[in-house]
Amino acid sequence: MRTRSAVSFLAACVCREVRADYVFQLGGVMALKVLFLSVQRSPAFTVLQLLTLCVLLVTVVAERTRVFVTVVYRHGDRSPVKSYPNDPYQESAWPQGFGQLSQKGMQQHLKLGQNLRQRYQDLLNMTYNRHEIFVRSTDYDRTLMSAEVNLAGMYPPNGSQVFDPNVHWQPIPVHAVPQDKDQLLLFPMSGCPRYEALMNETRKSEVFKNMSSTYKDFLEMVQNKTGLKDANMESVWSVHDTLFCEQMHNMTLPPWVTPDVMEKLGILKDFSFQVMFGVYKSEEKCRLQGGVLLNQITKNISASAVTKNQQLKMIVYSAHDTTVVALQSALKVFSGKQPTYASCHMFELFREDNGSFSVAMFYWNDSSTEPYPLILPGCVQYCPLEEFIRLTKPVIPVDWKQECQVPSGSKDTEVIVGLAVCGCLLCILIGLLLTILCRQQKSSHGYSHVGNEGDDHS
Repeated sequence: MRTRSAVSFLAACVCREVRADYVFQLGGVMALKVLFLSVQRSPAFTVLQLLTLCVLLVTVVAERTRVFVTVVYRHGDRSPVKSYPNDPYQESAWPQGFGQLSQKGMQQHLKLGQNLRQRYQDLLNMTYNRHEIFVRSTDYDRTLMSAEVNLAGMYPPNGSQVFDPNVHWQPIPVHAVPQDKDQLLLFPMSGCPRYEALMNETRKSEVFKNMSSTYKDFLEMVQNKTGLKDANMESVWSVHDTLFCEQMHNMTLPPWVTPDVMEKLGILKDFSFQVMFGVYKSEEKCRLQGGVLLNQITKNISASAVTKNQQLKMIVYSAHDTTVVALQSALKVFSGKQPTYASCHMFELFREDNGSFSVAMFYWNDSSTEPYPLILPGCVQYCPLEEFIRLTKPVIPVDWKQECQVPSGSKDTEVIVGLAVCGCLLCILIGLLLTILCRQQKSSHGYSHVGNEGDDHS
């Protein structure tokens, strides 16, 4: 795509015979030709029109060319990941069991893939080229299948790529690593003691305690109705998830699940996302979580900017709602709401007419509408690449493993407290032993042997 400056649009408004939307789509030279033709047909010109024409003659129409794209999307509609004890619909109620992509989810990603094809037709070949696109997914059935059907929408086979006239599909590789080794797309990332410490601190924060207090009675009601042993602020999302999935698939919900109950569950579900990456010490949480993915994305974008004639045009990550939230939290563009199925965050790298590069972000949370721009705080929509990197640097980890360690100050405090407790216990033990010994000695000195009458001690 080439984005024109507002000059063409202004000129079209001045020359009334030319539709503004038509001129906006034209290239700089072609736009001027159209304007000259319009000038020739116009019977009279105002001073403003003549001045505008002069400006056009000396102004180079600015162009920006899209050169690279990174896409991060959530899987499509699925069955619930689990049920609650009193749920009338257990795993057998779902065709493929828990956590699986539904046909509705397949349709969502087919549509998204078609939309991506339409949006990036200037960037990608009409036929699949393995050098142009790289796709990585988490190792879950629903994300792998979402990526596959998305690619079916992006790359319907043409010409020699049709291997069977009865099959309108072609295989395209989707890469993944085992779940326990995924340190890029699965969030919250495990194996980070510092993050766990931050979460413990978050649970003690005023915001968290106030929410817990506000919904205490509601959580008790949910616990009683569902049969869960512990419905708390962080686990109740699963109740909403189960009921939402059942609702989307036209299953009858229990009588206690009123619109008000679903609304409150939705609030708590969204709050659980906020807690994971925000609420308390957000920047540090983001460094340890979404900043990891953002770091990889900025590296890929930067590499594309400095590599001439790079064949790779698009990187796709097929993942989860927590992935999108972690990433958007690090970018400070998270709305606070759970991403919808097949929602899609796009990073687009542009080459400006002066040779510099800019990054624009767009978000697709409904494939039936156009994506809307996401603007990095402190920058503009088409953010200069250098500025984009500078503004995101605070949430990019330098050494993730090192930063995940509990700070030495905390360790020292724990050691000191531990030693103090041990010292106190030792003192108490010594005191008890001394007390016992003293009593034994006193008892020994106060004892005298009473001899039998008539005993001779001479």
